[in-house]
Amino acid sequence: MSVIAKQCPDIQITLVDVNAARIAAWNDDNLDNIPVYEPGLAEIVGECRNRNLFFSTDIDKAIDEADMIFISVNTPTKNYGRGKGMAADLKYIELCARQIAHVAKNDKIVVEKSTLPVRTAAALKSILDNTGTGVNFHILSNPEFLAEGTAIKDLLEPDRVLIGGENKDAIQALVDIYARWVDRDKILTTNLWSSELSKLTANAFLAQRVSSINSISELCEKTGANVDEVAKAIGMDSRIGPKFLKASVGFGGSCFQKDILNLVYIARSYNLHKVADYWEQVIIMNDHQKHRFADNIIQTLFNTVNGKKIAILGWAFKKDTNDTRESASIYVADYLLNELANISVYDPKVPAEKVFIDLDNLNSRPSEENRTLVTVEKDPYLACKDAHAIAILTEWDEFKDYDWKRIKEHMMKPAFIFDGRKLLNRKEMEALGFIYYAIGE
Repeated sequence: MSVIAKQCPDIQITLVDVNAARIAAWNDDNLDNIPVYEPGLAEIVGECRNRNLFFSTDIDKAIDEADMIFISVNTPTKNYGRGKGMAADLKYIELCARQIAHVAKNDKIVVEKSTLPVRTAAALKSILDNTGTGVNFHILSNPEFLAEGTAIKDLLEPDRVLIGGENKDAIQALVDIYARWVDRDKILTTNLWSSELSKLTANAFLAQRVSSINSISELCEKTGANVDEVAKAIGMDSRIGPKFLKASVGFGGSCFQKDILNLVYIARSYNLHKVADYWEQVIIMNDHQKHRFADNIIQTLFNTVNGKKIAILGWAFKKDTNDTRESASIYVADYLLNELANISVYDPKVPAEKVFIDLDNLNSRPSEENRTLVTVEKDPYLACKDAHAIAILTEWDEFKDYDWKRIKEHMMKPAFIFDGRKLLNRKEMEALGFIYYAIGE
């Protein structure tokens, strides 16, 4: 919405939320305090806010005044009832639809922005079309293909914009907005169901590539091959390409796991069990990579981490974001905490409160125990001081520029580095006296 506000200064955009604290943060005079860290976002918000970009808790007023309404609420994986652990929880989507139906007095275009299971639009349409008010609602699907960390660039220069719908005029209204800055040949229009399914499928294919190269990384370690060399060799094949072939401790974020689990659930609901098994294996391999990484730390540290300090550098699921959803760090830390390790965390953008919330949400142990075994530092050198080992779990660029000689001098000996992102130079680390482990070598 911020990018649309920047590119279309004549269009008034109001973002609303029931969470007053969140809206207050978006209205904060100090742009460093806005809730989402994304390179370039604060500058755009600063340019557009109170010009044609507004943040409010008055949801009914915004619905009433809008010509077009984007539903962008969370669709987490269900943690209860039928479909628990796989299906998308659509309660927030339904609540939005019912509020729109209750408030709207004139015709509206309603746009699905949240990642949704295929045929969710049918449920929205059923709710909106049975108000008895005579208001007409046209539903569009407009899934987002941006990547966190590069979201602003991805929005300003998208590979494609996908719009699915049934009403030509409604589709055209949204096409005309994007066409202000996106070439029309990059704006793809489809039916509703193709659009909804395309988002799930795109994320599934990307995650599949990560799990595929990670499965090969384990084989590389056993055979003496180097996964970077293998990835480069296969990536030069134009049919494959080099993207998403970077071996790591595993993928995280709000989309990949959730969307694949959703795809698995949909396939099973149609009794397509072979299809479901195929995509579920992508998740199984991702979980295996995280557990394998943590296991290697334990085995290398003489089969015990009890009472030992392990420094974790990076808690966000990837660099240039403060998003920690499904971050590998959470699960690696949890695995080590089960072995009674002492964990010290440093991340340049994730506050201590979020680290503890992430661990508490796993319900692996009492929250008091998490606060006893885990410390969160604002200084990376302090986080690494007296550590038996360092685990690099987010690829923040700043980690490459640290004074690693100084860090080693203040660690327990022998000093171990477990590089889950293949960020550092092996020869340089070994020359300093570190025992260095990187995935796929």
